This record gives sequence, structure tokens and C-alpha cells, in this order.
Amino acid sequence: MTSDYPDSRTFEVLVVGNGVLGLSLGLTLARRGTRVAVLGRTDRPWAASTAAGAMLGTFGEVTSTLVASEQGRAKLDLGVQATRLWDDWLDQLSEETGEDDELRCADGTVMLLNSVGVPGIDSANYAAIRRTLDEYKEPYEDIDPAGLGWLDPDPLARPLMGMYIPGEHAVDAGRLLARLQTAYLKAGGTLLDGFGESVVTHGDRIDGVRLTSGDTLIAGQVVLAAGAASQTLLDTVPALSGTIPRLCAGVGVSVVARVKPNVTGPTSVLRTPNRAFACGLHLVPRGQGHVYLGATNAIEPEPADVPSIRDATFLLGCALRQLRRDLDTSGIEKIQVGNRPVAFDGFPLVGSAGLDGLWMMTGTYRDGLHLSPLLADEMARRILGENTRHDLSVFQPVRKPTQAHSRAEIVETAVTHLLATGYEDEWRIPNAWPAVIEAQLHAGLTKFSDDLDHECTPPAEILVKAQMNPDFARQVRQYYAASRAVH
Repeated sequence: MTSDYPDSRTFEVLVVGNGVLGLSLGLTLARRGTRVAVLGRTDRPWAASTAAGAMLGTFGEVTSTLVASEQGRAKLDLGVQATRLWDDWLDQLSEETGEDDELRCADGTVMLLNSVGVPGIDSANYAAIRRTLDEYKEPYEDIDPAGLGWLDPDPLARPLMGMYIPGEHAVDAGRLLARLQTAYLKAGGTLLDGFGESVVTHGDRIDGVRLTSGDTLIAGQVVLAAGAASQTLLDTVPALSGTIPRLCAGVGVSVVARVKPNVTGPTSVLRTPNRAFACGLHLVPRGQGHVYLGATNAIEPEPADVPSIRDATFLLGCALRQLRRDLDTSGIEKIQVGNRPVAFDGFPLVGSAGLDGLWMMTGTYRDGLHLSPLLADEMARRILGENTRHDLSVFQPVRKPTQAHSRAEIVETAVTHLLATGYEDEWRIPNAWPAVIEAQLHAGLTKFSDDLDHECTPPAEILVKAQMNPDFARQVRQYYAASRAVH
């Protein structure tokens, strides 16, 4: 391929995004001898990977709403298959880099059902996890949480039930990123420090990416794997407006803490079921006296690059109340912020993006790191024209808005989750008020969803954010209108 830009560099494949997904795809292509470059700022200011708990779990992420839809079931199946790839994936990384220190940092996962949540979320999701484990014949064991020596919550937040899932581990996300980068460079891949400003097209095909520095990178194939920041580049291609669900950010704050020297930390992940639009509260052992605490989730129109005081204090308060009361004597090693890529319909964007040579691998929400070995192999096969192994058609980027549940069901979910945040925040209100608040929330969200669009309803967390943020609501309306015009 000949470049028309004298200052540009030319590659067969350009992967935009240097998080776990982007590096995994770059590595997979480099192993096949492809001339590939991975583009991204070295400080990764808006990434999800750098702040991730990196739990390699599928069943611990199950919710009652996920398993109630075809799309959710498809995502669950991918997660189950991805789990089977991780042992070989990590072993190959060690072999290629010569670094054999263990990246795994947790021995299984303990699910805790405590008294903080609400039955419609916590109990329902705990039961859904159990049913799904049975369905897939995945080993698990009911345990007495009182026997977990490290756990010491507030007596009013003590766990009611516990379940040990031995096959759901975790890795250290920072060390995983470093090892992926080392393996990628050793395989012959190119790393480029920079940020994409616009997509360069020629007719109906991709030609490359122009950087904020003014340089242009030329590639026959371009993959947008920059998480929520991928929307910046999509917006520079007007022809794609409305054809692909827009991306927003699920902003999450996490904390790495150093526990007291005389305290032996847990060896397994400790977590509650997913709740209130987010991951459940979770703790991941990080070795050498450190634990990871995560994570909040707040839908925002744009990625965040600094953690908010609100989210950090909420997270730490939950950890002290629900996990261990003397965590307040621990030292804070760092407070992190990450941006989960969330499509406006809540499902991944994986595959061809509507222009010849343009691909997407994002929109994975909470599951990108866990799915990375599977998605990297599948995307490489598609880019190189090889036979594929998994059906990703339900997640193809060019699609009408996917609505997995009815409007009434989405509104009901939104109301339940909003009320749950009050209980987790320990609200103190008159006894009759929750029912009054519930009725008002239900009426308000029903009217707002009717006003937002006559046909489509976004997932509950996006619906609530749109009601609170007029500018975000405008984006959702514009997307639905543009989608209706092209589909």
C-alpha cells in the first residue's frame, strides 16, 4: 500500500487503544506475522484496564436481567468459553517474555449475600448465579461466611449466605498490561505513543488515522479498541452516524490499600452480587500485604481522568461497613479511576464497523479484560480472513438499537436500583417514605422514557443518567433519531 502522506508510517493493521483488549489483539496479530501497530497514550488516562480488579469471573457477574435475554445469554456463553482460555494464555505470555512470576492473585471467588442490599437485586442475583452455576455444571460450594477469618463487617451488614466458586480467579491488571506489552514488542509489534483525532477515509474504505500531533498513520485495517474514547473517532465519520450504538463511560473508582503487617489478608476474591447499576462491592488480594477494593460505576457522557471524592468515600465506606471494620487503619496506596466502555444499548460492539477496513472491539462494559483472549483471537481471524470459532453476530457494531427488555421492565429495574442506593447509603427517612419515593420514581421514569423516544428504551442505568442530565438525554434522542433514519 502506498502512502500519500510523506510523514506517515504504514501498517497492515492499526489497533487504536493500548489497554488489555488492544494489546491482546496486537499480540495475537504480531504472532501471526502481521505488521501491526498499537496506538495509545502511555499514561492511559481514560482506560478501564488500569483501574480494573481483573476478576476472571463469568458466574460472579451474572444478574437476573442478564440471563433473561438472548443477548445476555450470548454474552454469558462467551464468558464461559473465555474462562477456559486463561491458563494457556497466561502460560504462553510467561514463555514468550521469560517472566514466570505468577500473575494470578486470587484463589477462587467467595460470593457474599449480606443484609445491605435489597431482595429484588442482591437476593435475585445471588439466586441467578446459583442457578447458572448449576446449569453449566460449574463446581461451587456453599459456605458459612462466619468461618471466613478475615471478614469482620459491621454486625448490621454481616453476610447471610456465602458461596465459594473455585474456578473464578483474578490477575493483577497492571502486571498483566506490562507483560502483554513485553510479549507484543518481542513478537515484532510496534507501540505508538499518541492519541487519534480523526479517521482518514477514501471513499467507502478506511485509509488510516490522523493524530492530535498532526501526523497520519496509514493502515489497510483499523481497529477501534480504545474503550469509551473510541466514540471520538467514530464521530469523525458522519456516514456512520446512527448505524452503530453510541458509547458512553461507566466511570469506576477503585482503591489499592496496604493492610497492617500483622493482618493476614484473604486469599480469595470476596464480593457481593452486582447491585445498583454496578459491580458488587469486591475485594481482590494483590499480594505483599495489598488488597484491591472496587468498584463504583457511574454512567457519564465522557470518560473521566480523575477519581471523584464522592465515589472514593462511598467505596471506602462500603468496604469498612461490609467487609472489615478496621480497614480504616490501612494505608491507601493509590486511588484509581477507569472508564468502562458502555454502548447505548448495553451490549458489546465487536466486528466490522460499516466501512471497508474499519473494525470495532469495545463496548464490553465490565467484561473486556476477562474476554480479551477470546475476542483477540476472534478479531484476528476476521481481520486476516481466517475461519472463525465463535458466533459474534448478535454483537456486530452495525445494528439497530438492541432492547433486551420491555420499557416497563427497564423502568421497574431502574426504580429498584435507585431505591437500593438509598439503603446502601444508609439513608434515614420516615418509614412511609420509601413507598412514596418508589411511586414518584416510577411515574417520573415512565413519563421520561415515553418522552425520550416513542419506541426505544435504553438500559436502566443509561435511562436514569439521561433523566438527570439534559445534554446526555439529547445525545440519546439524537442517536435514536439517526438510527431510525438509516436502519
